[in-house]
Amino acid sequence: MQGLAAGVGLFATALLFGGMVFFAFIVAPNVFRALGPQHAGAVLRRLFPVYYVFGAGMAAAAAIALVPVAWEAALVMAVVASGFVFSRQGLMPRINAYRDAELAGDASATQPFARLHRLSVVINLAQMVLVALVLVGFAGRAW
Repeated sequence: MQGLAAGVGLFATALLFGGMVFFAFIVAPNVFRALGPQHAGAVLRRLFPVYYVFGAGMAAAAAIALVPVAWEAALVMAVVASGFVFSRQGLMPRINAYRDAELAGDASATQPFARLHRLSVVINLAQMVLVALVLVGFAGRAW
């Protein structure tokens, strides 16, 4: 049974890491290059909720599967899942509201938008590092 749990946990973790890297380094930059900032923002605004749900789901699945195998890795993946939920439910609505206000001409929205956007990027990069560390931990284990 531990082999199955390890396999599910590793698969979900690897799928999450691949999705995160693909979105951050392939999808987002190419959307901006192809559409320009205004239209790219509209497209990414539709993609981010899906990205966050995918990330939370994969991280939660990995966390649950890893409990009997490596509780430390399970805890890390639970933290990653929480980051996705916080980003989707807490940050994203505020970022969108400030961006809308900024685009409508409210200069006072520029600084809060930039600050919250930076925070979301930092959270996402930290999540990538944590997920990569879990994968490295799997690679170092003798199965």
